[in-house]
Amino acid sequence: MEAAEGFSAQLRRVADPIWRAQHEHPFVRGVADGTLPVAGFERYVRQDYVFLVDYGRLLATGAARAPDLETMRRFADLTQAILGEEMELHRAFAREFGITEGELEAEEPAPVTRAYTDFLLRTATLGDFGELAAALLPCMWGYAEIGERLGREPAPADPRYAKWIATYADPEFGGLAAWCRALVDRLGEQAGEAGRERMRRAFLVCSEHELAFWDLGLSG
Repeated sequence: MEAAEGFSAQLRRVADPIWRAQHEHPFVRGVADGTLPVAGFERYVRQDYVFLVDYGRLLATGAARAPDLETMRRFADLTQAILGEEMELHRAFAREFGITEGELEAEEPAPVTRAYTDFLLRTATLGDFGELAAALLPCMWGYAEIGERLGREPAPADPRYAKWIATYADPEFGGLAAWCRALVDRLGEQAGEAGRERMRRAFLVCSEHELAFWDLGLSG
């Protein structure tokens, strides 16, 4: 039965308490109902921009290490999407806060951000390709799941929060997460039990980092 449900679904089930805590997190709920203080959202935007720089490095490393040309192309496309469209969303938010692009580039990572990106890049360079894929999945899939759920709720009055939700509720973003899930499923099938255990650890650690990252938006 476990093999039939797909390895990514198994990972999601094991991590469900962490993911449920994300959905219930005050930052996520504050964006959803518009009650999040703007200062917290500004701090989140700054730190997520810093995070995305290294997330782009993770994806570029995935392109370099991909076992086949099609997977290499997809990682290259994802790298472009992160460094282009998604970071431009953050730059647009920053402009509304009066933050220049230079200030974004100079932003120092908070300890939570540094811990997450250090783990990602260490996994990308020292782990196997399955670990790399499992490490990147919680961010991509988690945002898609949050976006899809919040997209079913009434839009918040603050247009910035509504735009943030719409970005991650977009079916195109959900399609990227589905592709990454399929990759993890395939790699999980090919890996031995030791390899699957390393993938589980990477997925769970990154899920925990995702949960911790939302706290940054409460300390603006």
